[in-house]
Amino acid sequence: QEGTRIPSKRKQNTPIVTSELLQNDLLKSEQEIWNGISPTYRSMTKRIKAKLEELHNKYMFNAGSPRIRFGENVYFEENGCVFLSKAGDGDERNVDILFSTDDLGFSDAFMQRIRISPDQRYMAISLKSENSEEATCVIMKLDNFPVVEKIIPSVFSFEWATKDVLYYTSQKNLKCQNVFMTTFNYQKCTKLVYAEPDARFFVDIYCTKDRRFLTINSNSKTTSEVWLVDCRHPFELPALVQARTKGVIYHIEHRNDELYILTTYGEPAEYKLMKAPVASSSKENWQLVYALEKKTKLVDFEMFSDDCIMFLKNAGHLYLNVISFVSHSVQSIKLPSWACEFELESHPEHTTSTCYFQLSSPVHPPKRFAYSFKENNLIEQAVQEVPITTNCHTTRLLAKSKDETLVPITVFHNMNSKELHRKPLLVHVYGAYGIDLNMSFKEEKLMLIEEGWILAYCHVRGGGELGLSWHKDGCQHNKLQGLHDLRACISLLHKLGFSQPKHTALAAASAGGVLAGALCNTDPELVRAMVLQAPFVDVLNTMMKTHLPLTVEEQEEWGNPLEDEKCMKYIKSYCPYQNIRPQCYPSVFITAYENDQRIPLTGVLRYVQKLRKAALCHASRTSKKGNWIPNIILDVQTNGSHCDSSWEHSLNE
Repeated sequence: QEGTRIPSKRKQNTPIVTSELLQNDLLKSEQEIWNGISPTYRSMTKRIKAKLEELHNKYMFNAGSPRIRFGENVYFEENGCVFLSKAGDGDERNVDILFSTDDLGFSDAFMQRIRISPDQRYMAISLKSENSEEATCVIMKLDNFPVVEKIIPSVFSFEWATKDVLYYTSQKNLKCQNVFMTTFNYQKCTKLVYAEPDARFFVDIYCTKDRRFLTINSNSKTTSEVWLVDCRHPFELPALVQARTKGVIYHIEHRNDELYILTTYGEPAEYKLMKAPVASSSKENWQLVYALEKKTKLVDFEMFSDDCIMFLKNAGHLYLNVISFVSHSVQSIKLPSWACEFELESHPEHTTSTCYFQLSSPVHPPKRFAYSFKENNLIEQAVQEVPITTNCHTTRLLAKSKDETLVPITVFHNMNSKELHRKPLLVHVYGAYGIDLNMSFKEEKLMLIEEGWILAYCHVRGGGELGLSWHKDGCQHNKLQGLHDLRACISLLHKLGFSQPKHTALAAASAGGVLAGALCNTDPELVRAMVLQAPFVDVLNTMMKTHLPLTVEEQEEWGNPLEDEKCMKYIKSYCPYQNIRPQCYPSVFITAYENDQRIPLTGVLRYVQKLRKAALCHASRTSKKGNWIPNIILDVQTNGSHCDSSWEHSLNE
């Protein structure tokens, strides 16, 4: 639910008509500039596209998507189809096709979620097109010949409560506040089960690993509340676990008539695992099972019949903590040092003795691993694949910020590179919502490494890399800390001989645009170029417009400038749009989306116009030798939506 914004239709006609005309004029003028400048990149585009396709075919062709293991059956998705195969069957031709997006007229959609009913007679799939935030849920009946049973529009999450009862949440205008139940037995019916009254809360649903309860989770950015649906009695009213308490986040699992609660309740306000009886689940009955170490990020959590596994991030390294409920022991396993991201594979059966997951990094394609509870060890899955690139060096650094806080940086470069200070450097930043910087595999990152680039990922405050306090220290009235961190990271990289300002570019997407845009205003001499994707650069104006669907929800991240003058002044002090002034800016390339519901195009257009004007104003005032005018380019994509696209679309971009 990251990010912002959708322009809404209001009743005051005149201002809207004027602003729409202005937006159309600005858009037209930007498209003319783009049409004039883009041919100069044609030959470079052709070369890069061919290289990316080659890398994709080499590394990702056999990578496959995560599997859903269900007894002997393995379900998986590839090229818009869902396949069924038998576990351990080496014959790749021996698969059944259960579903194809093309056959059902969803050719432009990609799959987001697959859920198989407990008796494997039904399969629910969510499909999302690139031009919409809302997904469509297709329910297939998996008899001898799979057929479409039902199609539900505008769905966010869904789970099977029983073999023929599906619960789902509906999404409208980026909000998700209603939960419905629909049945597939002889008495087909659909009814509303839960309605969330508070606009700051977003509702989704989850099924506990042992399939005993379905949880209705209502979360704001800082607070949560969970309701339980007993899967043995799916028509009974949901039961409240613990009423929402400001600042307390919690998530529920279940085992042997006890609720296992991942929560921020108690000191310190970081995640800890607690438990309570199902019958008395309020927080005064929660007992501590395991507390995370300081500055540790909980990435994911998976429950099994006698154990649970926590995937953790500490000082840039990934760990696996196995907590045994039988021996009451905790075993910590360090994952390979090159790994930066992991994705858990679905294990619908909690009695399984193996946990499967994939590890990757920006320059390492996904690799499948398994942890065996019986053998108590980590197994690298042998697949016929091209060996992982070994000539890429991973370095982890710590930069000292303005207040002496140490900020982690992950650096990748080619081992064969000489004179690193002469090499181009691409710096990545995000720093918002407690979300980690995206470090999953991307073909273009590997291409840059092969061509001698250095890649740096700055894990600044506001993100979640060092736990919940790391986010808290970089949001609302602490947002400037993230800017100080970014400045310290880039300065340290240059000081240590990783490139230099004239060969440095800065990349950010969405809310990462706040810190990247702010740095360009305060320290433009640190970078020569900036690349932004769907950037949030007009913070103040957006947060003043409560008619936008996400503004109220976002106040927990940015503050409320409408009711707090101090907050308004603070946002004004760092907002990229507000602080543009005549000076020597780096070159800027921005990709925006015409149909983006989170970042209104108007703010991006205004930002580009103001930036270009300031850069030209500075150039006309100064006639120093070697003075240059930066390229400021905006590419508005008619297709695609907020930073979320298929391989084909991202390749074209």
